[in-house]
Amino acid sequence: MTNPEHPHHGRPAHIAMFSIAAHGHVNPSLEVIRELVARGHRVTYAIPHLFEEKIAETGAEPVLYRTTLPGPDDDPEAWGSTLLDNVEPFLDDAIHALPQLVEAYEGEGGAGVPDLVLHDITSYPAGVLAHRWGVPAITLSPNLVAWEGYEEEVAKPMWAEPRATPRGKAYFAKFDAWLKEYGVPRSADEFWGVYDRTLVLIPKALQPHADRVDEQRNTFVGACQGDRGAQGDWARPADAERVLLVSLGSSFTKQPEFYRECVKAFGGLPGWHVVLQVGHHVTADDLGEVPANIDVRSWVPQLAILKQADAFITHAGAGGSQEGLATATPMVAVPQAVDQFGNADMLQGLGVARHVPKEEATAGTLRAAVLALVDDPEVARRLAALQRDMADEGGTRRAADLIEAELPQG
Repeated sequence: MTNPEHPHHGRPAHIAMFSIAAHGHVNPSLEVIRELVARGHRVTYAIPHLFEEKIAETGAEPVLYRTTLPGPDDDPEAWGSTLLDNVEPFLDDAIHALPQLVEAYEGEGGAGVPDLVLHDITSYPAGVLAHRWGVPAITLSPNLVAWEGYEEEVAKPMWAEPRATPRGKAYFAKFDAWLKEYGVPRSADEFWGVYDRTLVLIPKALQPHADRVDEQRNTFVGACQGDRGAQGDWARPADAERVLLVSLGSSFTKQPEFYRECVKAFGGLPGWHVVLQVGHHVTADDLGEVPANIDVRSWVPQLAILKQADAFITHAGAGGSQEGLATATPMVAVPQAVDQFGNADMLQGLGVARHVPKEEATAGTLRAAVLALVDDPEVARRLAALQRDMADEGGTRRAADLIEAELPQG
């Protein structure tokens, strides 16, 4: 039933969303999905079982498939360390998942062919299915997008060595053969990362070379955060003069040495209350003696804390970076992998963060960086300006408007 507060354009449609079981790829899309459901659309969401409840809570219908990818609670070392280690699992998972998804949508009693495909950048089957069904596809990017010149400046140098190896050649041959099997008239290079229409779910301020991004194909809608009340609330202790949140997200948390440095840096620091999220691979027992002003948790309602925090030590993932900006929280960025290094540099360049390489993240360095940021009025001014700019990007409602605009008419 359509919510009169959210009028949609034209008739209710069936929109199919596709993603993987990773918080950093699911969370950015959840409020957009919730908004589309509120506007009267039927939204199905293809996702592994682990995220079934999270998807159902938005009002979308989970379409479940079995995945071969490491899960968010698995050891991060399962992803390997090289570029091919990182990308091969996605292709293997796509080959494994696609027949399941064809059956789940086209089979007897299935979800039915949608009017439009939405998908995260990690979902290779979505592009194949959109081609098979002859329906438009929109990509939702939870992190930076390629700019004019990206191929020459970043992709080719990065891939030069792996492409020359037997393993690299086998990877691309396998990818091409898979696309050919399903009738997609593109090579892996033409298919992977090349999208006709992308909604970028990060603030433009976090996009490198934003002036060289094709905005005919890519639209920055900024953070689509929503209420998050379902994740729980957080109360700032009455005696806390300053609050610091430390979180390396959900995938890179097996870092006991780093957490011990944080305890050393801020334990017993007068007036400071520290929330230390350590994930599922580390416990308070691994940290030695923990002073009373440090609250060690395996998981926290991050946005609820950031709304009340004075500083944030983060791995600079796309989600955490934009939540820090949206809540105007000064950040110390300690990147761990992939796009986080670029995000850390962007945040530092904006004048709202310090980029501290993880090998330099000692107690003294972390403490000095945090104290310098929270006492700098220029940092506060710049954060306030960025917060205003982000609000103007439109967020969830604008994303839903743009999705509806791509729906087939009639």
